[in-house]
Amino acid sequence: MTLREVKDILDAEVLVGYDQLDKEVKTAFGADLMSDVLAFAKAGSLLLTGLTNPQVIRTSDVLDIAAIIMVRGKRPSPETIRLAEELLIPILVTKYILFETAGKLYAKGIVGCVERVDDERAFS
Repeated sequence: MTLREVKDILDAEVLVGYDQLDKEVKTAFGADLMSDVLAFAKAGSLLLTGLTNPQVIRTSDVLDIAAIIMVRGKRPSPETIRLAEELLIPILVTKYILFETAGKLYAKGIVGCVERVDDERAFS
C-alpha cells in the first residue's frame, strides 16, 4: 500500500512529505511510549501515535520509520514540522483515535510489525 492510499483510508492531512506519497508500506506500529517504539518497531513501518513532539521525529529517524500518523487530530509544533522536513519524514494527521486508525489500516492489509511479544522480552 502507498502512503497516498493510507492518506485516503484515514482521511488524513499531509503536513510533511507530499513528495513521498508513492512510498510503499506494509506494516505499522502504534504507541505513545517512544521506548516501546525503539524496542519493537521495525524500519519501513508506519508509526501511529498521539505524540507530537520533536522526540517522535528523532525516534522515527533512528528507526527509519516510513511515516508518522498523528492520531486524534493532534497537530505538531512548528519545531516538530521543521525537523520532519529536515529529516524527510512524512507526517500525516488523522482525526481517528489510535484504535480506529490501526483497525482501518489492518482491514486494508497493513499488519503489525510485531506479531507478538516474546515472554522473556516483555519482562526485561
